[in-house]
Amino acid sequence: MMHIRRSAEEIAANRRRYEEHQRKGLEFAPKVLPAPSALSAPVIEKASIIHAETIPGGWYWSTALKCGETIRIEQKGAPSTVALVAWNANDTSEKLSLVDTVKMQWTIALGKGRVIFSDMGRVMLSIVEDSSGAHDCLLGGSTAASNSAKYPGAKTRNTRDNLVLLAGKLGLERPDIPVVLNLFAPVRVDDEGRFQWQSQLANNGDYVELRAEMDQIIGLSNCPHPLDPDPIYAPDALNVTRFRSAAPTADDLSRTATAEAVRGFENNALMLA
Repeated sequence: MMHIRRSAEEIAANRRRYEEHQRKGLEFAPKVLPAPSALSAPVIEKASIIHAETIPGGWYWSTALKCGETIRIEQKGAPSTVALVAWNANDTSEKLSLVDTVKMQWTIALGKGRVIFSDMGRVMLSIVEDSSGAHDCLLGGSTAASNSAKYPGAKTRNTRDNLVLLAGKLGLERPDIPVVLNLFAPVRVDDEGRFQWQSQLANNGDYVELRAEMDQIIGLSNCPHPLDPDPIYAPDALNVTRFRSAAPTADDLSRTATAEAVRGFENNALMLA
């Protein structure tokens, strides 16, 4: 494979061009996103709950999620990362795409008011509540190799193997597994372009609520993030609640916060027409 070496001048010019495109894109964002949701998570009305599940540390789980339903993912105790993947329930060739999610919203900072796109340019999930704001959409999940290096001699489970098992039970194969969104993973990029784990951004009891914007299948893997500095493998359990939520209003934050989200929902409408 041939590697092309670019000059410092060319790199700087490319960066300026990108930043100009980003500036123009962000100028079309009509709404400022709010601060993170307050802790603790409010009680969900019993009548609206469809299913509640506890995912033990190290394990995985999947569920169908109908358009308009919401899923709450909530830490039971100490901060614990959970990896999320998703597929269109009616056509699993369409799946969550972090590349499009980042590119179309000009940011890696996902929080309340942002949306998560599919690889078809449609909105899969809206982030309607989020106490964390510290999520990682760049590094992917743990593997057998990363766990072996991090926890030598320990018997552990990892996200890659969990998702292979999960996909197999859904009739899917390894190439069908999208890159994971790591929720509750306080990863930041420093001025030198290095990834740093910022523990001070994590809170006990953090939660996120994701509203489904199409019928889909959600997969979750409850394993430590590869950059989590804890030398002991002891992921805490997570609570997951699937519930019926109120229909979004015309000025719903996620649907109107950015021009890219508006276009994504237009694509959704075409699919549902």
